[in-house]
Amino acid sequence: MQIGSASFEHRGRIPAEFALGAPGGFGGNRNPQLHWDDVPAGTRSFAVLCIDTDAPTDPSTVGRDDIEIPVDQPRTEFVHWAMVDLGADLRSIAAGSCSDGVTAHGKQAPSGPAGARQGLNGYTGWFAGDPDMGGDYFGYDGPYPPFNDLRLHRYFFRLFALDVARLPVPERFDAGDVFAAMHGHVLTEASVMGTYSLHPGVRG
Repeated sequence: MQIGSASFEHRGRIPAEFALGAPGGFGGNRNPQLHWDDVPAGTRSFAVLCIDTDAPTDPSTVGRDDIEIPVDQPRTEFVHWAMVDLGADLRSIAAGSCSDGVTAHGKQAPSGPAGARQGLNGYTGWFAGDPDMGGDYFGYDGPYPPFNDLRLHRYFFRLFALDVARLPVPERFDAGDVFAAMHGHVLTEASVMGTYSLHPGVRG
């Protein structure tokens, strides 16, 4: 199975149109276009995850003008999208069809392919307690790496072909629930990766 995007090149920069954060404020926060083919026989549904593998692990260093987050700071994953139960006949997701703009407190019923269900992303925890932004963030919300981070962040859009039509995940599911429910049901996986940074000195 192969996956690609008309919105960015594999290993290339993701445009601010598809990011939550942009220089000076918010980005367009549209979901990028995705398309795939060479689907294995027996596929009954798909699941999609978007994960930043370069999120800082020390929150006290994030968003500060007086320090820069070093490249070698230990990193963790931050989930930007978790979607399950995409139909087996689906071969693409249009740009902006699942997210188009910033929704304070999170999208409660994001649009998406017919029959698909969308889970909570990492902003649910990140904005917890923030009176202006706190809430349940369902569906896609794009990159917003710290402006003071010296590391170029990588965003992996992962597509899983599954042998079940519906995953047994709770109503308020997250990526961890998806991984647990997919165990033993993945026929194959494909991924496309884009990069993003808000630090003016970070290239690549």
